[in-house]
Amino acid sequence: MTILGLNAYHADSSAALFIDGRLQAAAEEERFTRIKHWAGFPMESIRFCLRDKGQQLKDLDFITIGRNPKAKLWKKILLLVRQPALLLNLSDRVKNQSVIFDLKQALAGVDGSLDLLSIKKRLMLIEHHRSHLASAFYPSPFEQAAVLSLDGSGDFTTTMRAIGKDYKLQVLDSVDFPVSCGLFYTAFTQFLGFPNYGDEYKVMGLASYGQPRYADQVKKLLRFLPNGLFDWDQAYFVHPTQAGFRYENHVPRVGDLYSGKFVKLFGPPRQKEEELSAYHKDLAASVQRVTEELIFHIASDLRKKTNLDNLCLAGGVAQNSVANGKLTDATGFRQVYIPSAGHDAGISMGSAMYAWHHILGHKRTEPVRHAYNGAHFSNADIEQLLKSKSVEFRKYEDEELYDIVTDKLIEPGVVGWFTGRAEFGPRALGGRSILADPRNPHAKELLNLKIKRRESFRPFAPSILKEYTSEYFTRNGEVPFMEKVYPIREDKRALIPAVTHVDGSGRLQTVDKNTAPRYYKLIERFRQKTGLPILLNTSFNENEPIVNTPGEALDCFLRTRMDMLVMENCVVTRS
Repeated sequence: MTILGLNAYHADSSAALFIDGRLQAAAEEERFTRIKHWAGFPMESIRFCLRDKGQQLKDLDFITIGRNPKAKLWKKILLLVRQPALLLNLSDRVKNQSVIFDLKQALAGVDGSLDLLSIKKRLMLIEHHRSHLASAFYPSPFEQAAVLSLDGSGDFTTTMRAIGKDYKLQVLDSVDFPVSCGLFYTAFTQFLGFPNYGDEYKVMGLASYGQPRYADQVKKLLRFLPNGLFDWDQAYFVHPTQAGFRYENHVPRVGDLYSGKFVKLFGPPRQKEEELSAYHKDLAASVQRVTEELIFHIASDLRKKTNLDNLCLAGGVAQNSVANGKLTDATGFRQVYIPSAGHDAGISMGSAMYAWHHILGHKRTEPVRHAYNGAHFSNADIEQLLKSKSVEFRKYEDEELYDIVTDKLIEPGVVGWFTGRAEFGPRALGGRSILADPRNPHAKELLNLKIKRRESFRPFAPSILKEYTSEYFTRNGEVPFMEKVYPIREDKRALIPAVTHVDGSGRLQTVDKNTAPRYYKLIERFRQKTGLPILLNTSFNENEPIVNTPGEALDCFLRTRMDMLVMENCVVTRS
């Protein structure tokens, strides 16, 4: 049985293809459109997934979409009855909701192999947060687990808790829109001068440079409830509908979510180009601290209610890797699984898995332990491109290649590393990565000067051979998707200054030789030469979505000051 899962007409649109319950291919549309957080119909992602496995629409048994406008319909109606003024601000959202019912027409344009009636018969609408829950539980290695979805909003829900057992998900409770941990964090992100959709990670990075001196004031905006959920003081926020959530050329935009009362409490908002002050850094630290307390409040109560040792986590808030790294210590859970695409792109995968397991009743398949589900290219493809562009290159066998690349890193140099399938999710995990020597104290400045040009307070991440994790970090365990931040051991921090954040932590990726063999061998060769089983790893891009094709990798190399480009076995260097 073949199922195509979609996240369509929503931020981070994507597609994922499953055959007999096993993930075959997955991609985010932004990798094709080259526009971050693309929110339209994922036409190219669908075509990629089908083409990759030699499928057409007519071969699909079901098409799922991680969204259901009918979810909590009566609660939506009740909100409008209580606040009729919101009707004036609903035109864009209603238009976006109605587009879902035209989904079958958009799908018909993919390859023309199905008519509208046949598409309608195959279409399944799966609630947003149930899709998130499924994306976290079903790929996990746990037979049963507590499951938590936390994000901005989706289908009138912002938080959902559940129990996953075998192939079923039992929803326990939820928090209704607009009360939202994600929107709470977004309001402060905007206030601190980061206005773009998805800028929350900047506040997380900035928080390490401050002290949580204003945590008590920040906490005034929230109410932690005895039932393990939460509420907020609406007076500090502009209702998201009134703030003006909209899509501009398929890119999500949202107006300021903080109110006049918010400004009265915290002072004037920082302007985008205004210098970051000690106050801004301390406020970021305070927001991060309170957000962590809220996550731990929700998760700890879920642990008590379920008496389960394992937690599966998804949703936009699950991208808060600093909080994730503290979850086991703070909540009583022993293990935490977070998928590679915990954000909204993952609901394509989750909606398909919910249909396969929960609705259709199929047993679980093996856990998903890697994120390499995207586009891939052969050496022949790459050679053809380089020759067509008259770019000089050399081709090496693997063993010699590892020597060439590690020598360049040690030099020190910056290397673009393009191999195998692209990653599904927001992190580069050794498939589409830029690499550097973590021992180099100037690597961060070097990367920003040569390529990234990003804020100085944002850290770079360490990729470490899995077997050495406990030698360098105070916590052990697999972190395959770079989804957790752990403290680096004090005696190791001076050895890896380029990947040690100002607070002594690192957002690590543990590299397994079975799931990422070439990346593992490269790091192992670096270890043999330096004694260090770690490389600095950042995404292969320059203020754009991560590169997807050899042509995009070459363009990035040519317009930046990267020292070496490696695409499979082909190497391009600066002349």
